[in-house]
Amino acid sequence: MLGVLQAWAASEVPVPAIGSALTLPDVMLLDGGLFRADQARGTVVLVYWWASWCPFCAATTPYVQQLWDAQKSRGLQMLGLSIDRRIEDARKYMRQKGYTFPTGFNSPEIERVLPKPAKGLPVTVVRGKDGQVLMAEQGQLFEEDVKQIARFI
Repeated sequence: MLGVLQAWAASEVPVPAIGSALTLPDVMLLDGGLFRADQARGTVVLVYWWASWCPFCAATTPYVQQLWDAQKSRGLQMLGLSIDRRIEDARKYMRQKGYTFPTGFNSPEIERVLPKPAKGLPVTVVRGKDGQVLMAEQGQLFEEDVKQIARFI
């Protein structure tokens, strides 16, 4: 039994390390658009894993939307990734809450390029203009934490 637990723990994906390279996939967005990884080169990208059922996401996501609204004109790119079980749940939640930040639906294809860290939601990762991780956090962020992301742009 111990061997099974060790293998499971070893397969867990950690939060990306600060300074590590972060590869982004092309992602179909919930609104029908496309996040193109090649168009994100040389820009700051906020990657945000969330779920409609997550209370910590519910507390953090309004601040993420505010950041998107305030910083997209300064060049911030964003890729939200819903880990809901059904794409319809993610679309409904985005619509009900009035969220407009670019969001896709996490899939096995996306996971092969950009795996979600194994524990905790939300997961917030900032990739710098050079493709290196500048910030990586698991769990709820407060308004002041999310506002601080603007310093990377």
